[in-house]
Amino acid sequence: MGSLVYDDDHAAEFDDRTLAHLQVIIVNKLRRLESFPFTWSDDRRAMTVWISPATPLAFVFHGNRRPKLNRAWLEELALVASSSGGLVVVPEPPIPIDDASNGD
Repeated sequence: MGSLVYDDDHAAEFDDRTLAHLQVIIVNKLRRLESFPFTWSDDRRAMTVWISPATPLAFVFHGNRRPKLNRAWLEELALVASSSGGLVVVPEPPIPIDDASNGD
């Protein structure tokens, strides 16, 4: 399990695969100076935080190998992140056969 550490002392745990996809979406939005809500839930709670370019963030991966990214999942996450509800983790769609054979 990796962690998204935000505002220096709060953390949310995600598996490394999910965290890698979230990192792409979050970093792309912050590069465009966009702020947005990010909501997730775990066994203990549901949480929403406001992510902005001023929010200190760290992506801490458990493993040393970066997971391959699923382009379809990135597109879905980006669409959700741009909605009025903000970023939430949606289920990963299957990797299209074309992308799997290309190593994407």
